[in-house]
Amino acid sequence: MRVLQINSSVNIGSTGRITEEIGKMLWRKGHKSYIAAANISGSSNSSLISIGTAWDRQKHALKTRMLDRHGFASAKATRKMVEDIHSIDPDVIHLHNIHGYYLNAEVLFTYLKKEQKPVVWTLHDCWPFTGHCAYFDRVGCYKWQTECYKCPLKEAYPASWGLDRSRKNFHEKRELFTGLNQCMIATPSQWLASHVQQSFLKGYPVEVIYNGVDQETFHPGPDNGDVLQKYEIADEPYVLGVASVWSSRKGFNDFLKLRQMLPESIYIVLVGLSQNQRSKLVGKMIGIKKTADVRELAALYSGATAFANPTYIDNFPTTNIEALSCGTPVVTYNTGGSPEAIDEDTGMVVEKGDVRGLAKALQFLATKGKVDFAGSCMARAKQYFNKEERYLDYIRLYEKLTSKMPSSLYS
Repeated sequence: MRVLQINSSVNIGSTGRITEEIGKMLWRKGHKSYIAAANISGSSNSSLISIGTAWDRQKHALKTRMLDRHGFASAKATRKMVEDIHSIDPDVIHLHNIHGYYLNAEVLFTYLKKEQKPVVWTLHDCWPFTGHCAYFDRVGCYKWQTECYKCPLKEAYPASWGLDRSRKNFHEKRELFTGLNQCMIATPSQWLASHVQQSFLKGYPVEVIYNGVDQETFHPGPDNGDVLQKYEIADEPYVLGVASVWSSRKGFNDFLKLRQMLPESIYIVLVGLSQNQRSKLVGKMIGIKKTADVRELAALYSGATAFANPTYIDNFPTTNIEALSCGTPVVTYNTGGSPEAIDEDTGMVVEKGDVRGLAKALQFLATKGKVDFAGSCMARAKQYFNKEERYLDYIRLYEKLTSKMPSSLYS
């Protein structure tokens, strides 16, 4: 079986790592894997197809900023990619993030409808069924269920500083993205799946495939002392927060408020901060720059009393399941699919923006002791979020698509 994946990146960011890992699983199972992407980092087990240039992406960004036409630029680069796909003649085409300033949706879906090859489409956010935004719940806007217009998130990613074309984008996306004879949608959360089924994509079958974590890397270490000493973390309880890019959306400001509410005996350690953000920390807060050393990150998870994720916009945060795999309970806001990672034995959920509730939950976990939660956390991670099993789910999905005739897919 020949499978071609399309994503904005390979080996960069969460979706880039997922794409690469699926390719590795295909390779291990004796299949051929190809990945087409705009941003490529490092080597790959898959055969790679580079989409466009940095200049192409800059022009796409300009069209987005001025005309609100994200996903409708990069026509030349996309036509070249389509030619490469045609020469490969894959058995399955797997779409991931087709937004990200690199791809022309009209060119791609015109090709997909002409060829009518089996398609798997993993939605990592809401952009495919809205007229503009990637996360509508930021402002509780549900216009996408009928028709987008006067977008309240016009200046959010993918930001438009000029026109509002959300109505035009909505109708063109609906026309383009529907009508594939053999297409299955995968989502990393029940939360997103439920919204897909209320969108213009509801005609496609939807399957939830949770993100997975490498449990050979993310597990409780026998000795985290060296890492804790490196970052001058005292031998006291600490709450951990991790993000690739910190912002108010990820809860950075809430951590600053949290510091005023937690006892001084509990440290706060944040990973992924910029130098400017580190300068804003107060009291017993330790800021760490983004680390590429996943084993070091696993040690920080393992040493924490609890992992806090006060995220305001998210689908299914990988950080939650990395913490669980390291035996660390999670406290998260009731945001998107974030609460789906945990149950009553592995963490606590508080309402979005309730910093005082967050503080109470974290104090409760610190008082009760991590030992009461560690076993359940690791067991839940193993049962639901094992990387190998979740990527095998995609192989099974490919096989399901290629073995069924179009008439039976929607039965």
